[in-house]
Amino acid sequence: MNIQKIEGLIAATFSTFDKEGNLDLKHIPYLVDKLYKDGLKGVFVCGTNGEGPNLTLNERMQVAEAYVLAAKGKLKVFVHVGHSSIVDAQTLAIHAAQIGADAISAVAAFYFKPLHTENLVSSIAKIAAAAPDLPFYYYHIPALTGVGMDMVKFLELAEEQIPNLAGIKYTASTLHEYQACLNYKSGKYDILFGYDEMLLSALALGAKGAVGSTYNFAGPLYLKVMDFYANNKQEEARALQYHLVKMVRTFVKYPPIPAQKAIMQMLGIDLGPCRLPLEVLSENQRDMLEHELKEENFFHLLNRYIE
Repeated sequence: MNIQKIEGLIAATFSTFDKEGNLDLKHIPYLVDKLYKDGLKGVFVCGTNGEGPNLTLNERMQVAEAYVLAAKGKLKVFVHVGHSSIVDAQTLAIHAAQIGADAISAVAAFYFKPLHTENLVSSIAKIAAAAPDLPFYYYHIPALTGVGMDMVKFLELAEEQIPNLAGIKYTASTLHEYQACLNYKSGKYDILFGYDEMLLSALALGAKGAVGSTYNFAGPLYLKVMDFYANNKQEEARALQYHLVKMVRTFVKYPPIPAQKAIMQMLGIDLGPCRLPLEVLSENQRDMLEHELKEENFFHLLNRYIE
């Protein structure tokens, strides 16, 4: 497979619900338009931020369809198909190919976990093979799955078993391993970085593309970090990245996904609540979060860099 590497940012987008917790897909086109105007390159749907594990198979298909329809001609759509059931993951992969997604991705099974790298690769290969014509990205997020295999060894084994392997969505803070993956076989694979608050560090190692949740509402700021870095304005890049670190440190005092949805609401896009066991912020929590973000000049900076 000819791997077309992503340059720029992909937003790990939200699933959208009504007050009763049912899917409410009408908000998705508005979110896609915002991300497109912000300068992003794609969306990653039904992943962690999209509450994929909290959705039924049918709901995940509905969300994927809504994003593919809204993003046509604007953004690439990566559909997360990972599931603790390999058969269900295959079903989602087939569906993603049928609706015209641009790529698929999957985490490791997170209940009965793979015991070693060979086991992980053979499991992931089954999923990728269900949609052989779509680029496949392994979603490495050990903090949530509890599966933390050596990713260089994963690439060594996976390139023999997964013909449509395009790369890894690398959501871990182990930058030395990330660099090793970037440079595997002279940069053969597309290794997308997944820790927003460490984007500048990843750029220094050679990152060109990244997937992240905070790109939904702070994309223009991260793109400016990338611009500063590319134009050798290192002090400006470090200063702006530090503002973003402080932003992340502020909202992770609260349940992170509900807090991010609250920030989207502050920016005028109401995406509805989250699914239990995730709970929406209380009115007091929301007010405190908004006050803290204002004290950090987050909204001022964002308005400054929105073109």
